[in-house]
Amino acid sequence: MKSLYSKLIMLFVFLFITGATNTFAGNAVTITDPPNGAMVSGPVKVCLATEGVEVQPAKKGVNEGKGHHHIIVDVDLPKDLNKPIGKDANHIHMGDGSTCKEIKLSSGKHIIRALFAKGNHVPYNPALTATVTINVK
Repeated sequence: MKSLYSKLIMLFVFLFITGATNTFAGNAVTITDPPNGAMVSGPVKVCLATEGVEVQPAKKGVNEGKGHHHIIVDVDLPKDLNKPIGKDANHIHMGDGSTCKEIKLSSGKHIIRALFAKGNHVPYNPALTATVTINVK
């Protein structure tokens, strides 16, 4: 009986751990506009959506399963997901809780990445992200 009890406890622990690490599995963040491969005119309206997480302004603090979007243009995702996302021309914060933002881009090909982060601008790990490539006229 003790062996069965131990095995059940281990099973529940395993299920809890795997459930916790897969809370945001799948496509929690998508770029709804512009579509991948689009030819667009500037300024470019970028719209983002979430599934399984809730968008809220950064001023509401760090709340599990909640956060706000960042748009990353023409650069890779941050290598260290334990640090806040920088803020510059390539790293656009949407800390007001918005889901769409107009950005000015030069003519040519651009890679737009969405990165969802907590209220302190630290991304979730693994990253909640999506990518599209567009061409600006």
